[in-house]
Amino acid sequence: MTTLEEVSISKVEMLIRKPVEEVFDAFIDPAITTKFWFTKSSGRLEAGKRIRWDWEMYGVSAELDVKEVEQNNRILIKFDDDTTVEWIFIPRSEGTFVTIINAGFKGSPEEIVNQVIDSTGGYTIVLSGLKALLEHNISLNLVSDRFPDAHV
Repeated sequence: MTTLEEVSISKVEMLIRKPVEEVFDAFIDPAITTKFWFTKSSGRLEAGKRIRWDWEMYGVSAELDVKEVEQNNRILIKFDDDTTVEWIFIPRSEGTFVTIINAGFKGSPEEIVNQVIDSTGGYTIVLSGLKALLEHNISLNLVSDRFPDAHV
């Protein structure tokens, strides 16, 4: 029998009108990622590494293990709460189609549904911020402006 945890995933996708190498690097290199997502990182995403990401404006951080990195194709990480995030990069003539899949949510059915909703909204913001940055060189501050009253 399939459980709710097994089928509950967050999946967001977006076309970024830039070459796959540039889009992939934006998630691997914290010097770029900090312009549209978290504010601080302990290092580049490389298979086998343990990384810490900080959102300093909120006073929160996340620890993650980098499970797999396939250059310009795929990234897989696992957070301390056992959820996973997979990025898939598909080159297209007009740019790169990015898919982000977040899975492994745990809890009651209501808690899992809320986690999926939060994840879907959050990764949609991340892809939107990336699109604005890479295509138009604009930093929209989407992550920091999402919860302006929560800043520390």
